[in-house]
Amino acid sequence: MVRQAVYQRLGKPIPKTAAAPNPLVVNISARHCHLTQAAVETLFGKGRQLTPLKWLYQEGQFAAKETLTLIGPRSRVISNLRILGPCRTLNQVELAYTDAIALGFEIPLRMSGNIEGTPGGMLMGPAGFFEMPSGIIRAQRHVHMHPEDAAFYGVKPGAAMKLKIGGPCAITLEAMVARVDPAFKLEVHIDTDEGNACNLRPETSCELTT
Repeated sequence: MVRQAVYQRLGKPIPKTAAAPNPLVVNISARHCHLTQAAVETLFGKGRQLTPLKWLYQEGQFAAKETLTLIGPRSRVISNLRILGPCRTLNQVELAYTDAIALGFEIPLRMSGNIEGTPGGMLMGPAGFFEMPSGIIRAQRHVHMHPEDAAFYGVKPGAAMKLKIGGPCAITLEAMVARVDPAFKLEVHIDTDEGNACNLRPETSCELTT
């Protein structure tokens, strides 16, 4: 803590020889959606609440048992699109580029929550349809960080970082956006296209750098 305070006072990043405060976790974020409570009730019935199926790495976040169908502009569909909970204040679908091409969408690369000017689509659930006027994106690769992690790496919220991925398909992913919050645990999110490109496996070595 003293070492961290000294380097912060000097305005310099902590040397990477220092022990990292938390282990780095890299996960592939498959296509999914976030919904408001109103959208959930339209799709699944009045009063319906999302039911946790699997708790995710970030505290309080879960993959729900409920899934839905996304209908694309070419009348092609993705079935069993997983909903992540808890409910949010906006509706958002996150796809990989290959998903979007198959459906006929032209989606922008955006940070989660930045959906202005993005394409919309039709969602179908067991109780009805819900039309999204906007909210379909490819999520910008990012890293969730606790302030202790941000201090260790010497970055501020919104900073661009790099993820060096080893193995036979080794690559370096740049423009990894740092998202900093006291509730976060250190975790990188990349999508399925990126994960497949580097053949990411549990044993694959990964290093986060600036």
